[in-house]
This record gives sequence, C-alpha cells and structure tokens, in this order.
Amino acid sequence: MDILIAWLVTTVSLLIISKLPIGVEIDTFGKALISAAVFGVLNAIAKPILLVLGFPFVVITLGLFLFVINAIVFGLAAALVSGFRLRFGFWSALIGAFLLGLVNSLTYQILSAAGLVVQN
Repeated sequence: MDILIAWLVTTVSLLIISKLPIGVEIDTFGKALISAAVFGVLNAIAKPILLVLGFPFVVITLGLFLFVINAIVFGLAAALVSGFRLRFGFWSALIGAFLLGLVNSLTYQILSAAGLVVQN
C-alpha cells in the first residue's frame, strides 16, 4: 500500500511541477503516472550507482553534488518517457528534481497531518 501512495504522491507532484514555468512538461495524467514509475525505478537502480561513482564529488562539495545526481536521475526519466520533456535541459532537470523533493515532502506532511499516511 505504501508503494501505491508513494507512486500517486510522486505523480501529483510531477503534475504540479509541470504547471510551473521551469521547463518541465508532462502531457497527460497517464504520462505522469508512467514518469513517476520510471523515476521510482531509476531511483532504486541508477541512483545508487551514481552515488558510488560520484562519491568523491559529493565529499568535495560537502553534499551539493547530490543535487546534480538527482538532476541526472530526473533527466534520465524524462529521456525514457515520451510526453515528459525538459525544455531547458539540465537546468530544468536540476530545478525539477529539487522541486519534486520539496513538493513530495510537503504532500507527505499534509497527508500525515490528515492521518492518511504514517511517516517513518
């Protein structure tokens, strides 16, 4: 059940982000569902690999390189899903990944306050 909630929260967050003027474009709700699923799979598979490869940069930049790794995963999801585009390339991915984390966090806070989900 938790994975379905996470999938829906990410889907809604992607739709919200696509309405902002940052260059993230998603055509339909269905494309947002697919994008959220692809993003979740990439977070589970590609992100750990990127973290290992980028560890020296993460240490040198005191963790700021994590934003770049998140942008890479976000950009990969956009590249894999037709109907999910980044108008301004890397910059849209960087801002989109940051806002996705922020909107997801706020959504979970709202759902937790309403008693609909339990935060760990």
